[in-house]
Amino acid sequence: MRLTPGRLFWLKCVLHTGFVLPLLWLGWGVAVSQLGGDPVQYIIHFTGKGTLHGLMLTLLITPLAKRLKMGPLMQTRRLLGLWTFSYGVLHLLAFVSLDLLFAWNMLLTEILKRPYLLVGMAGLLILTALAVTSVKSVQRRMGAHWQRLHNWVYLVALLAPIHYLWSVKSEIIEPSLYLLLCLWLLWLRRDKLLNTAFIRKVFSPLSS
Repeated sequence: MRLTPGRLFWLKCVLHTGFVLPLLWLGWGVAVSQLGGDPVQYIIHFTGKGTLHGLMLTLLITPLAKRLKMGPLMQTRRLLGLWTFSYGVLHLLAFVSLDLLFAWNMLLTEILKRPYLLVGMAGLLILTALAVTSVKSVQRRMGAHWQRLHNWVYLVALLAPIHYLWSVKSEIIEPSLYLLLCLWLLWLRRDKLLNTAFIRKVFSPLSS
């Protein structure tokens, strides 16, 4: 099936809706107190999983576009990336506001004390850099440096599920599945991944 401009427009509408509706549902759950016995952790985990879902969808686009021979599908990556970043920011704000009660001075202490927070913050900082540089004018100014920067999304694909896995005290099955899915998505991109300058710099000493 050919992805015409009209179909691409409606696909983007569906994707936007798919990210907005869960937030509306979460807001409704807060309003009617239907988020279980620990609503704070529910909100934090909900937004965290939303970040992971957006990240995995973003990584799936290129292999899917190649498999289906739908080049225009690549035009949805920026949309998905910005929604991933948005959910990541909401995840951080939920933690700071509901868990730390806006005690910003405690944030750095908590990050340094808890490895999973350090990993999560590193991933969010990378997502922030990717979101800020996703504007067309910035892409033109950065030239080839833009692609090198955006290759760091592969690192986020490891940091995000590790952050989730380390954050849970029990029930590690679900976060382990997320980690396996992210590893599978990276495997689908293995040809490009192994050709990035970042990976060559890491592994070239091992091969010499």
